[in-house]
Amino acid sequence: MTAHVLILGGTTEARALATALAARPGLRVTTSLAGRVSAPARLEGEVRVGGFGGADGLGAWLRDARVDALVDATHPFAAAMSTHAAQAAARTGVPMVALRRPGWSAGPGDVWHDARSLPEAAELLPALGHRVFLTTGRLGLGAFAHLTDQHFLVRSVEPPDPPLPPHTEVLLARGPFTPDGERELLRTHRIDVLVTKDSGGAATAAKLGAARELGIPVVVVRRPAAPPGVPSVADVAGVLAWLDGVV
Repeated sequence: MTAHVLILGGTTEARALATALAARPGLRVTTSLAGRVSAPARLEGEVRVGGFGGADGLGAWLRDARVDALVDATHPFAAAMSTHAAQAAARTGVPMVALRRPGWSAGPGDVWHDARSLPEAAELLPALGHRVFLTTGRLGLGAFAHLTDQHFLVRSVEPPDPPLPPHTEVLLARGPFTPDGERELLRTHRIDVLVTKDSGGAATAAKLGAARELGIPVVVVRRPAAPPGVPSVADVAGVLAWLDGVV
């Protein structure tokens, strides 16, 4: 009997999980992507693109596709999707686990300022610097649009959505990034404050080390709370062990 696993993807870990599961006999693997990236990297197994229509739509899809296990491997800041997934899993009785890479922690020499949201991060900036390296992705940048005294270097994979701050330079790039490259970028653009989401992982962590070395303060937007009642694992191996117990 073939078991069907649905991965809510969009992360490096989701891609690695799809590869691992596709190599296992007796498993059908489908990865769902939101469709926000125009040219996603190739994935093993089946792929669907686009939203489900909230928790009800996802629940219907779980039933219709006869899904046996659901893995939420979305970005740590995809709070709405994670909430809908938890609700759909609870309503349908489909076992669910969240794959969440560990967040970042400040170390010796780091000058970090925590923020609970992008608007709160924007409030901190006037007191911290004037040349801002903004690496929070292409969505939600309107939270900074009222800051007219700062110059922003915005890095994202896809062009950011307006509105943007009036003094903005856009850099389109996809990680992983190197320590040498990040140091050079910060120096070249004369960055004096960095803003990032607590995405975790190694692909984009080099900027934090570069900021530490150059004495640049970092505003870290902390993750939203995870949906209650959903078990969480830190890596692909954790998901595989969990699946062995439910499938």
